[in-house]
Amino acid sequence: MHRSPSVLARLAGALAGAVVAAAALVAVAVPTQAATLTQVTGFGSNPGNLAMYAYRPDGLPANAPAVVLLHGCTQNAAGYFANSGWQKYADQWKFALIVPQQSSANQPLSCFNWFVEGDISRGQGEALSIKQMVDHARTNYGLDGHRIFVSGLSAGGAMTSVMLATYPDVFAAGSVIAGLPYRCSPPASTNTCQYTGVDKSPAAWGDLVRNAYSGYTGRRPRVAIWHGTSDTTVVPMNATESRDQWTNVLGVSQTPTSTASLTGGTSLEVYGNDAIRLYRVSGMGHGTPVDPGSAADQCGTATSYFLDTICSTYRDALFFGLGGGVTPTPTPTATASPTPTTAPTCVTASNYAHVTAGRAYQSGGYAYASGSNQRMGLYNTFNTSTLKQTAPSYWIIGC
Repeated sequence: MHRSPSVLARLAGALAGAVVAAAALVAVAVPTQAATLTQVTGFGSNPGNLAMYAYRPDGLPANAPAVVLLHGCTQNAAGYFANSGWQKYADQWKFALIVPQQSSANQPLSCFNWFVEGDISRGQGEALSIKQMVDHARTNYGLDGHRIFVSGLSAGGAMTSVMLATYPDVFAAGSVIAGLPYRCSPPASTNTCQYTGVDKSPAAWGDLVRNAYSGYTGRRPRVAIWHGTSDTTVVPMNATESRDQWTNVLGVSQTPTSTASLTGGTSLEVYGNDAIRLYRVSGMGHGTPVDPGSAADQCGTATSYFLDTICSTYRDALFFGLGGGVTPTPTPTATASPTPTTAPTCVTASNYAHVTAGRAYQSGGYAYASGSNQRMGLYNTFNTSTLKQTAPSYWIIGC
C-alpha cells in the first residue's frame, strides 16, 4: 500500500523517537565500560609484517604501565587477550595491553619467528615491529617508558626471550611461558630445541644475550619463567636452560635464594634478589597456566593451551609491580651493593594486617610474603608473623 510522504515522515519520526528512548534506557542500565581490544594501524614501518592490537581500560591514567602479550602458534591476539586473564588485572590496576598478532602469511602456523635470524636481531624484522608498537603506544597513550613489560606463550614465550635480549633498554621485566632460551635456534634446529633441549653453560647462554645488543651496559630486565613438568611440545629442559641464561645475564647464582610451594601443584624458585623466578607446574602440559574463578588470584579461561592450574597472570602482574601501582624491585647486577647504613625495616603483625598493608598476599587461605613468596601460615587475625623488608616490595620471614 502506498503511503504519502507526510505519513512516512511521521512514522520515521516515531521510530526514531522510540530508538532514542530505548537507547536512553540502555545507557541508564548498562555500566560505562567502552574499552575493547582494538586494531592499530600506522604504528611504524613494520618490517615483520605483524598486526598490532591494543587495550586501554577505561580511566587509564597518564604515565600508566603496559604489558606486551605474545600469543602462541595457532593462536591470535583476540584469543590470547580473552583467555589469559590479563584484561581482568588491566581493568583493576589500570595498565595498557599491547597485543601483536602473527599471520599465517608469515608463518604457516601463525608462530612468531623466534628461529629466523632476520626476525630475532635488534633493529630487524618481527623484533623491530614489536618495538615499534611499544614506541607508538608510549607516544600516543602517554605510557611510562620505564614500566613496559612483555609476556608470551610457546613461540610467543621464545619471542619474549628475543625482546628481552634485543631490547633490554625497552623492557623492565618479562615472563617466558613454555618458551625457550634466546638463540637456541639458530644455530640448533627448532626440533632439537623443542623436543630434546640444548645444553649450554650459563656463560655460553649469557653471551648470546649480551651479543644481541653489543656494548650495552644499562639495566637488564628481570625474568619469570613458567613451565609444565609434563610439557612434550617444548620440553621442560628449556626452563632450566632459560634459568641458566638469565641468571648469568643478571649476574646471580644458579642456586635459588628461596623456594615455595604454591597452588595448582606449582613450585617456585627465586634467584638473586627476586631477579629471576622459575615456576614449575607439576603434571601440566603445554600452555599458559590459568585458574578460572572470581578470587583475587584467579583468572583466565580453561581451553586449548590455557590449562587450569594456577593464575600465572596474577603472579606475573605482581612480579612486574603492577598490583596497586607498586614499583618493581630494582634489578640486581653482578656489582656488589654497598653495605646498608640503616637497619632493615621489621614489622610484627597478624597475617591479615600484613596482607592489608601490602607486605604479603593471600592465596588459598594462606598468607605469603610479598617478593619472597615465603609461606607465613593461615591468613587470619590470629596468626602473627615478623617480616623484614630487604628491598622495595620484597619481604622475608624473620628479622
